[in-house]
Amino acid sequence: MEFQKEWYKQETRESEENNLHRPANEEYAFYHAVSTGDIDTVRLNCEQNRFTDLDGVGKLSRDNLTNLKYHFVITAALITRACKEAGMEAEQAYRLSDFYILKLDTAHTTQAVSALHDQMVLDFTGKMRLLQNGTTSKPITACIDYIYAHIKERITIEDLAAYTNMSSNYLSRLFKKEVGISISDYIREKKIEKSQNLLKYCDYSLVEIANYLSFSSQSHFIQVFKQFVGMTPKKYRDLYYCTSWTVTYEKKDTVD
Repeated sequence: MEFQKEWYKQETRESEENNLHRPANEEYAFYHAVSTGDIDTVRLNCEQNRFTDLDGVGKLSRDNLTNLKYHFVITAALITRACKEAGMEAEQAYRLSDFYILKLDTAHTTQAVSALHDQMVLDFTGKMRLLQNGTTSKPITACIDYIYAHIKERITIEDLAAYTNMSSNYLSRLFKKEVGISISDYIREKKIEKSQNLLKYCDYSLVEIANYLSFSSQSHFIQVFKQFVGMTPKKYRDLYYCTSWTVTYEKKDTVD
């Protein structure tokens, strides 16, 4: 009963002050841009600082930093859902969301939360862009193919620049513009995805996996893995290791 009275008082106050939320179609347009890989629209949204402009989005905490963090988590959840529905593999979407929400713990200013938000939405957008056919330029597609084919090796930006006959600086800018993250982050992410399969389906030791994927050391591999996945490789193997393949056969009627 006490909460109801408090709610009615607040509702009356909000109505008198004419505090209205933004039209829903503005939010829908943003989430649609992310889920369709429209990186130019998403980048413009970030440049306009729409995330930190909290006019019309609701007050979730009296503390400005906490309020912004709450909105960050809501944004992450809605983007995850939108990208899943648009074709992103569910586990990838959840892992990406978890990764950035965990990073939120280290953001202690509104500027840091805003920068993390922009990195998150551009990362999601870049990954959705890659799901669309023909949405990356020829040199970026060539880079992605090269990384896939040479994932076991130590790959540098200089290697990719030589392969595409472009300058390192220009290629770096173009890659981040089209994919949403840096070349080095993309390479690390793909190596970690490969290591997850090795941890689940093979008996290689951590040092063998680290060497196989050309990490500088086992400790470096563990550090990067934990950064991307949120747990150590050992913990991941303990949770997801497959000791056998389960195959279900459909029973068919036989004719003698």
